[in-house]
Amino acid sequence: MIRLIFFSLLLIFPVFSACRAHKDEPVERLAAEKPTPEASTQAAPSSVDDSRRNAITRAVQRVSPGVVSINVIKIQQRVRRGPFASDPFFRRFFPEIYRDRRYQEKVKSIGSGFVISRDGYVVTNDHVAGDGTVITVSFHDGKEYNARLVGSDPISDIALLKVDDGGPFHALPLGDSDDILIGEWAIAFGNPFGLFERTEPTVTVGVVSALNRDFGRVEEGRIYQDMIQTDAAINRGNSGGPLCNALGEVIGMNTFIYTGDRYSSGSVGIGFAIPINRIKEIVAGLKSNTIDRDYWIGLSYLPLTPFLAEQMGYEDTRGIYVAQITRNSPADKAGIELGDIIVAINGVTVYDEATVEKAMGSLYLKVGDHLPLKVWREDRYLTIDIILEKRHD
Repeated sequence: MIRLIFFSLLLIFPVFSACRAHKDEPVERLAAEKPTPEASTQAAPSSVDDSRRNAITRAVQRVSPGVVSINVIKIQQRVRRGPFASDPFFRRFFPEIYRDRRYQEKVKSIGSGFVISRDGYVVTNDHVAGDGTVITVSFHDGKEYNARLVGSDPISDIALLKVDDGGPFHALPLGDSDDILIGEWAIAFGNPFGLFERTEPTVTVGVVSALNRDFGRVEEGRIYQDMIQTDAAINRGNSGGPLCNALGEVIGMNTFIYTGDRYSSGSVGIGFAIPINRIKEIVAGLKSNTIDRDYWIGLSYLPLTPFLAEQMGYEDTRGIYVAQITRNSPADKAGIELGDIIVAINGVTVYDEATVEKAMGSLYLKVGDHLPLKVWREDRYLTIDIILEKRHD
């Protein structure tokens, strides 16, 4: 009996050993396949670093060297009122003592700009540097240069500067503002509030919110048409800086923010930029000195009343009545006649005097431009093209 039990144990032991070996084998294989802690910690930073270096950061690296901070000193005329300047008695008998005093004052302002050529041409807003006496531009590497004003166009709010020393400079690639997608990335560069000097520009990121935003002629006489709207934060000091896409191409120039009542302080997520294609056109004119806004047309008009329309046999009240034409004026040379009824200006229907101001105010007209008019004369419509001429004193 004891011998039988002994042989039974001998038979069971190999089976048990085989089962144990079979169980341990997957554990060993899993241990071999499981990544070590060192390998995990090495892979994580690489993936995080790749996610940090995206299209936005690459665009920032490409654009930053071509963005400049602009410091401007303007000389403005001031008047200091005398203590009794409003009193007729003192003004009459003591004019030298109580008259107004005129003096000059230096006013400092700041803004941004961007380089468009390796030989030092810089673009910014007219309201930043248009009337500057001393202009200094600072680059991201801390270098400063004096700049001269090549030309400025207050109507379009574009100014062209030239840095004659130093170089070659880092010129930014100019994109095509006719090929902008609503919703694509928009990167705004600039020097907000003049907080930083001799450092890299501040960067804010958003999207292109809308295109072709029209404001017409604003109080300062500037015309803002076909503007690019973005929610990238734009603040004081950002004016004149570039608005770029994710490729690092300039698609516009940061110009103003909208706060509900005026184009002034405090970003609320509604900023506007001048499209780059208009900037290209204006810059070419500033370089060649061919932008002259001092034109004239040479006609006077009256509102078209129902009575006047009936007398003329015109079965409508839309339009304006030509009441006077100056001899040898552009209107006279084009063939405009007394009694003509202007019903459209540059394709825009004229309803009343306010429409005329709006239609003319939305055009960046200059000497030499053609102004097409649609007129009604003796039961038929005519298209007359007026060539704008330089105003004479």
